[in-house]
Amino acid sequence: MAKAALDIARLSRDEQLDLLDELWARLGRDPDAFPLGDAQRVELDRRLDELETDGPIGLTWDEVVAQARARSR
Repeated sequence: MAKAALDIARLSRDEQLDLLDELWARLGRDPDAFPLGDAQRVELDRRLDELETDGPIGLTWDEVVAQARARSR
């Protein structure tokens, strides 16, 4: 694997979080990037069924990012 052209250590915490967000979004566009095993697929189906029954709970991604940024300041 080639060395990254970007020195992540030189980025601010906000820039690192932005980079992480962008990488995660790009990886999420490719369904083959994270192939699921049978047990993972069963668990995902269970969680989706639970979501349909109970509705969403927890924090949105934007809330998680905002909290992480607030802690880094």
